[in-house]
Amino acid sequence: MVRQDILQSVRKVLAIAIPLVGITFVLDIPLYLTATSLFNQQYLALFWCLITALIFLTMPASKKATAKGPKWYDILLAGLTLFAGFYVAIFYGQILLGLGTPTVFQAVLGCITLMLVLESTRRVSGLPLVTIILVFVLYAKFGNFLPGILYIKGLTWARLFSQLYLGADFMFGIPLRVACLIVFGFIFFGQVLFKVGGGEFFIGLAMSLMGKYRGGPAKVAVLASTLFGTISGSAVANVAGTGIITIPLMKRSGYSETYAGAVEATSSTGGQILPPVMGAAAFIMAEFLGVSYPVVVVAAVVPALLYYLGVFMQVHLQAVSKDLKGLPAEKVPSFRTVIREGWVFLIPVVVLVFALFVLFMPPGVAALYSLGAVVAASFLKGKTRHTWTWAKVLDIFQGTSRAMFELIAICAASGFIIGIVSYTGLGLSMSRLLTEASGSNLLLLAMFTAVASTILGMGMPTAAAYILLAVLAAPALVNLGVEPIVAHLFVFYFGTLSMLTPPVCLAAYAAASIAETSPVRLALRAMRLAIAGYLVPFILLYNPGLAFIGSTGGIIQAIFFTAMAIALFAFCIEGWLLHKLNLWERVLSAISAIAIVVPSWPSRLAGLVIAALLLFIQFRKKLGLAVAKEASMAVYPGNQK
Repeated sequence: MVRQDILQSVRKVLAIAIPLVGITFVLDIPLYLTATSLFNQQYLALFWCLITALIFLTMPASKKATAKGPKWYDILLAGLTLFAGFYVAIFYGQILLGLGTPTVFQAVLGCITLMLVLESTRRVSGLPLVTIILVFVLYAKFGNFLPGILYIKGLTWARLFSQLYLGADFMFGIPLRVACLIVFGFIFFGQVLFKVGGGEFFIGLAMSLMGKYRGGPAKVAVLASTLFGTISGSAVANVAGTGIITIPLMKRSGYSETYAGAVEATSSTGGQILPPVMGAAAFIMAEFLGVSYPVVVVAAVVPALLYYLGVFMQVHLQAVSKDLKGLPAEKVPSFRTVIREGWVFLIPVVVLVFALFVLFMPPGVAALYSLGAVVAASFLKGKTRHTWTWAKVLDIFQGTSRAMFELIAICAASGFIIGIVSYTGLGLSMSRLLTEASGSNLLLLAMFTAVASTILGMGMPTAAAYILLAVLAAPALVNLGVEPIVAHLFVFYFGTLSMLTPPVCLAAYAAASIAETSPVRLALRAMRLAIAGYLVPFILLYNPGLAFIGSTGGIIQAIFFTAMAIALFAFCIEGWLLHKLNLWERVLSAISAIAIVVPSWPSRLAGLVIAALLLFIQFRKKLGLAVAKEASMAVYPGNQK
């Protein structure tokens, strides 16, 4: 039996080696040291095997296996993982020469690697993705038994296993390449930023900006989760990181448990659609579309801001309708004080933006430069300078390695899906099926795609859901004339919103556990708060100006009318404008919103007229109540209510 102290040392070595390997290959240090560069697959194999071995030695196979550390089979799986990874890392040059004629050894090792990837994926993200991958693998083998356009010529087991393991477009394809060469840098950057106090700065900043206003705690939750989400890109991690502070704060301020949890879940999920990280999807999307990363950021930023506009408006209207106040002045930190104490954390953000959008550095390299800026900036103030110890550095390295667990596992697994879809032509078949089922009607196809995207996204991390949808659903929208980046944003949104959509709504479950309320009731309330997230993708299909596509006038019109429509939907859902809305006024608000977003001037004018009528009715109602209150006070001077 292996001693636990030895295993602990092995885990530490792996956790330290992973970021060092990442830095080495993101900066391509071998090229500068030896004037030679390795194949991407060699680096990916090394990075994958180190991470996956650490998964097996850290995460138990089941809850019952947690008592005494790794079991013998965990050690065996870790050893096999290292062997499979180092085999590719060392011999890929020779492997590439004979890839068309796989050996028995490669086929067996490919079968073992498939099992290793599936088991590591099961441990970090559960069974849904594992089940889907197995379906695709079986399709690649037995697709010759299917009828019609789903028919393919089945692969032999030897070719299938060797391709899954060694094929350039399979396990070591786009998803894993993006995770290792790009997202790693942002995760490392985020770990350093938060470990030296960046998290406290962002929460303090949100408190100083929003805490004193109506419904301040809820607005703090929205802003804090947004700031966290732009770096982490994980809805569940966002809920866990900020929810433990914001949810109790909202409950103490008068919000119900369900509403408080729903605000946090909705805000944290929005972090996945807001650049720069977008749950790693921004970088993967850029690879799929063959465009630069800034292009994706520009296209994604307005829809994401409109999402948060809807959340902010509903939170504000809820506070007004319930007459909730902001936090007491003594509990709200001064903005000037927050900036004075934490201004150093703004330096790396500026460096990141400058490196990406002015110097046009590769995203992974820009993230590492920003990381260096965090370290340098932290020495400018005594409070942050004295936090640096060897224990802190080790903690950052280990935290970065752990934070990569889920991403590396699901990206390796998702590579199987992309490879099989490409190798078998399944993507074209699915596109034809969806197009034929919708009768080439864009709205009907979009509705089919939205439902399929939500279902396929259930229980899966954002990156995995997006990858699956990008190869199966997005091409059908492109075939009907939708701009490729708009089609990808459409499926990405609905895959992401599965985090809030019952029955499998991971962000809602995480928030419910903190708020101590029903997850399903919380999820249904969160869906109402996230109404903009469900509407904006449809609006985007017909108004691509939201993604800065088209003329300047068209872009301005699209943003203006969409923002107005979201405001009207917020009035309808919360039942409040200037005063409480009755049922038919809420219906008028919804009708006006729908009419305004239709890209036709007669429809938009009709919507504006209805909105003006609604505002007039509300103004008169509010004026009438004010007059009645004055009359009441004149008759009964002692009545102060």
